[in-house]
Amino acid sequence: MSKFMEWIDARFPATSMWEDHLSKYYAPKNFNFFYFFGSLALLVLVNQILTGIWLTMSFTPSAEEAFASVEYIMRDVEYGWIIRYLHSTGASAFFVVVYLHMFRGLLYGSYQKPRELVWIFGMLIYLCLMAEAFMGYLLPWGQMSYWGAQVIISLFGAIPVVGEDLTQWIRGDYLISGITLNRFFALHVIALPIVLLGLVVLHILALHEVGSNNPDGIEIKKNKDANGKPLDGIPFHPYYTVKDIVGVVVFLFVFCAVVFFFPEMGGYFLEKPNFEQANAFKTPAHIAPVWYFTPFYAILRAVPDKLLGVIAMGAAIAVLFILPWLDRSPVKSMRYKGWLSKLWLLVFCIAFLTLGVLGVLSPTPARTLLSQVCTALYFAFFILMPFYTRMEKTKPVPERVTG
Repeated sequence: MSKFMEWIDARFPATSMWEDHLSKYYAPKNFNFFYFFGSLALLVLVNQILTGIWLTMSFTPSAEEAFASVEYIMRDVEYGWIIRYLHSTGASAFFVVVYLHMFRGLLYGSYQKPRELVWIFGMLIYLCLMAEAFMGYLLPWGQMSYWGAQVIISLFGAIPVVGEDLTQWIRGDYLISGITLNRFFALHVIALPIVLLGLVVLHILALHEVGSNNPDGIEIKKNKDANGKPLDGIPFHPYYTVKDIVGVVVFLFVFCAVVFFFPEMGGYFLEKPNFEQANAFKTPAHIAPVWYFTPFYAILRAVPDKLLGVIAMGAAIAVLFILPWLDRSPVKSMRYKGWLSKLWLLVFCIAFLTLGVLGVLSPTPARTLLSQVCTALYFAFFILMPFYTRMEKTKPVPERVTG
């Protein structure tokens, strides 16, 4: 075996890659529950790729046959129903773990120097993931798929001068049609997964270059022993690989329970109108995107003007990219920040979750007003961050991690 590995290493850096990213990559020894979600995101990504490949073998990307091919997968393809449910549930699971992963970054300041690029690559992954989910959302060719795509794509028409031409270019036709379905299929199964995998690699490489953050926000590279190993670090393998396996097992129990017992999740994972074939002459009573898009959809609806609504929705995502330069706090972790940072993070989370709920519900004057308030609080979290992070009194950060 050693001879074989010597032969491999002479031609490919297999051993050095294993050591650099696992066995000799030192991670802080005080990782907690929130540090499971990066590994779980990788697990769900693998699930989406494998189940997606299997589904494409039986799916027909045409307006005439797409809906029927999904029914064929569910009813006639052997184990097709479970592959479809693994993929549809996996999409929601992906956003659950990514949102919790992002919350961990906000909680412990994982976007601050020297991890700005790690955060930006992560946000690009999130943006690519949203595009990937949107493209895949149209493919079942159900009522909500068709009309949801119709509404979202039409938003580009609000852009002055080029809006209408841009909308038509995205659709490939005057309305959502088989041409739109075909190009979305190509982007969903080929173009965007390639971009997504490339961004994941860059995200991990950038992370391992600067080292992982921890709940204390302390750089473990500052305290090393005589051999140059961090005193507050342990090798990622076997310690964290074993710990992550425990997290994976627990996650799979929950994930499989959803897949086998309530894959539709009451219409939030798979909407009821999507079990009816797309019909351009029959509009659903209430059009809303999937739950993971609803916070931004609520922001869009909160603004009366269509163009300003589109700008607000885009700004809500764009502002996340500049977060590393908005936080002026001398400490990273929320453990040592002042009460203002803690209060604003709580307000931000409540506003985001409230917007998510409001985006699912049909609009009323009271809900629109609440959406406007939550939208203002969402943006206030970022706009005021340079001021409250600079002026608040912080706690002293210990020299070593506290566990």
